Amino acid sequence: MLIVVSPAKSLDFDTKAPTRKFTEPQYLEESTQLVGQLQKLSPEDFSELMHISSDLGELNHKRYANWHTPFDLKNSKQAIFAFKGDVYIGLEAGNFSRADLNFAQNHLRILSGLYGLLRPLDLMQPYRLEMGSKFKNKKGRNLYEFWDGQLTENLNELFEQDKKPVLINLASKEYFSAIKPKSLNAEIISPVFKDFSNGKYKIVSFFAKKARGYMTAYIIQNRIKNPEKLKEFDVDGYRYSAEDSSPMQPVFLRDPQ
Repeated sequence: MLIVVSPAKSLDFDTKAPTRKFTEPQYLEESTQLVGQLQKLSPEDFSELMHISSDLGELNHKRYANWHTPFDLKNSKQAIFAFKGDVYIGLEAGNFSRADLNFAQNHLRILSGLYGLLRPLDLMQPYRLEMGSKFKNKKGRNLYEFWDGQLTENLNELFEQDKKPVLINLASKEYFSAIKPKSLNAEIISPVFKDFSNGKYKIVSFFAKKARGYMTAYIIQNRIKNPEKLKEFDVDGYRYSAEDSSPMQPVFLRDPQ
């Protein structure tokens, strides 16, 4: 069983990672190709491409100007500790044991516009490049065309080891669109998290992102390999609702706290 999650725009390269163990991104050659093209952009180009302020445009221009290989612990950081968005606040990877990290390395993948697929301990340098960015490149009109079927093929290679391959999709629609479901040799399960708000249960983005992190940590720390066990997820007030669920889309509800 594999889990996929989205990356985060917020990064933390100041806090020291709790381990020195690391691996190298599997698609570093492709990342280098993208960076070579991104380094030709001006700060204004970055602002326009990513719909960000001039200050952030300048920041990302500097990031790509400084991006270089080889990666090491002086110029890079393990992905699971570098991302600091809502999903990663829920994940709390800083609390993982060595055994948790080993399990995560084998069962968790982070989708990335620049790096394709990252394992938790893969080193990365600071960047911002959403998968949905309309960045024209040598392979196509956008990043979906750049990565094409590579990421799906990578996952299928991993699924060859499983008798009953299952992919737990805890990524956003933007990032999961980089995967080709019809070509994926696995059952896809996409959990949904809803909070009670204004008289009904609905998806609240901020809470749903944190819940994806909670569930990712729950799977890792409980060594879950059977998707049926997901129904027992009960972190931070969420509970499985059989009435609202389907086999491929289990729904978890949370009442006001």
